[in-house]
Amino acid sequence: MAVTAFYDVPAPAKLNLHLHVLGRRADGYHLLDSLMVLIDWADTLHFELRTDGTLARHDTGAALPSDDLCLRAARALQRASGTTLGADITVDKRVPWGAGLGGGSSDAASTLLALNRLWALGWPLARLLPIGLALGADVPFFLAGSNARATGIGEQLTPVAHAKRWYAVVKPATNLETRAVFTRPEVAAAIEAARIAGFSKSVERNDLQAAAEGLCAEVSLAATLLFDVFGNSRMTGSGSAVFADAGEGSSPSAVLPGDWPSGWTARLCRSLERHPLAGWAGSEE
Repeated sequence: MAVTAFYDVPAPAKLNLHLHVLGRRADGYHLLDSLMVLIDWADTLHFELRTDGTLARHDTGAALPSDDLCLRAARALQRASGTTLGADITVDKRVPWGAGLGGGSSDAASTLLALNRLWALGWPLARLLPIGLALGADVPFFLAGSNARATGIGEQLTPVAHAKRWYAVVKPATNLETRAVFTRPEVAAAIEAARIAGFSKSVERNDLQAAAEGLCAEVSLAATLLFDVFGNSRMTGSGSAVFADAGEGSSPSAVLPGDWPSGWTARLCRSLERHPLAGWAGSEE
């Protein structure tokens, strides 16, 4: 019997445990080195088959942009495969945008994996990865299914084992756009400093944090508040979210405060050993 729907498809967020900017290519893309870890803060997507070729998105929470990464991913796979099928895509958005948590990229990856099955394409991961990369540098990470060190512009992935840990994640009210952060002078200064002093992949920092703090004082405040509780903090990705390592074991090392400023979102998350959809792509040809 043909599959006509997939419900409750997860799209987990990620943290950049470190993020170093090593240079900039002639085409404007920045060269990065980052350790990326999946966490259990996730959006939930639902997919229902359409035979008329239409792709439609429905939002159960806050409205997404009219042409978000889910629809762009669906169109890209539809175009590449030549299928005449379509889908209704319902998004329960929980991961905030503009946070550096990869929510949009994760939604796109889960869309590609789910529609690959719903449309009975059976494409292997190797055929989905180029489509994902064209959508965004973080999409291949979510497609690949494991925690990884990412290099190049983020598309060169080396799987890494990462023991389960607790992380306290705080998203201030302000959203930050990736382009605005990367064009700040602090990023160019970080690249020059790396060139002069050399680079150590063991240093747990985010080279974009100074640039983000220059755009949004809330990032600095969030980092300070988390540091006061957990003794560590740093920014993730290129958005406004900040996190702290809250330890391993059955419970976090400290209680996350509940009195955050208005409009802020905070939660304790567990890291994931692998993506919930790992293995959803077809077998290699």
